[in-house]
Amino acid sequence: MADHSPCTARNETPMERADRNFSELLQELRVTQTGVQILFAFLLTLAFTQRFPSLDAFQRATYVATLLLSVLAAALFTAPAALHRSLFQQRAKPRIVQVSSRLAAVGMGVLVLAFTGSVLLVVDVTTNRAGGAAAGGGTLLVCLGLWGLLPRMVRRAGLADERAAAGPPAPARLIPAHREPPAHRETPLRREPSLRRL
Repeated sequence: MADHSPCTARNETPMERADRNFSELLQELRVTQTGVQILFAFLLTLAFTQRFPSLDAFQRATYVATLLLSVLAAALFTAPAALHRSLFQQRAKPRIVQVSSRLAAVGMGVLVLAFTGSVLLVVDVTTNRAGGAAAGGGTLLVCLGLWGLLPRMVRRAGLADERAAAGPPAPARLIPAHREPPAHRETPLRREPSLRRL
């Protein structure tokens, strides 16, 4: 069967590879889920503080948007577990891994916006609007740099290392486009030795 033939350098079957990838994905989601839980808990308690009624319209809108973004991030990060549970033992593990990876990627993007909104809100309330905008923009740039730009740089460096380890490519043989047929050389006729009469 195709499921039992090795498919990677680790000599894994496709199902073994899907199991490993899903396990690694769940480990990543556990890390990000902690950040989402802390942010969500902070935002929920913020609405019940004494200072919350004094927020202006912009701050309230920022709060609501950030709260909804954190809920959406939490839903995206928990969706792979729900998907796996719904399709358990239905031979859909490779598809589950593919869809879960996309959900996690979207969740990371939403989490960046939630982090940005929460920093914007807190710094705006504690200092002023300009400070909040600067802090929110800085948070956005840091997250985009660490979560978006850094992986690309690491990947590019890895590809460069692979090319360097492989060595320079072998020079290609040049094949002339048109080769002239060799000139016909006439070979001299060999004379048979004449027979002398005795």
